[in-house]
Amino acid sequence: QVQLVESGGGLVQPGGSLRLSCAASGTIFSINTMGWYRQAPGKEREWVAGITSLDITKYADSVKGRFTISRDNAKKTLYLQMNSLKPEDTAVYYCRYSSGPVDSWGQGTQVTVSS
Repeated sequence: QVQLVESGGGLVQPGGSLRLSCAASGTIFSINTMGWYRQAPGKEREWVAGITSLDITKYADSVKGRFTISRDNAKKTLYLQMNSLKPEDTAVYYCRYSSGPVDSWGQGTQVTVSS
């Protein structure tokens, strides 16, 4: 199995930036997809961004141009650089690892955008 631990969340003012990290441990297969999801209070969890082992990235329309997903395979770490944050970005952010039948989630990190 793969264990995931997110960090980097916090309170930031509108227009500010944060960088989330997701450290993975365990057996990481060379072919995999990792992604970031978020869940706001009272809403369903939604996909935010994804990256394949070939570094192909995709983004939800709501974050395109503001968020950047990246990965450091040597460090087994996934990142999400979030710029121009808006109050509607407030949510618990989760990272996910998928490879064949293996599907792992982190415990989440809170991001609050407020003045």
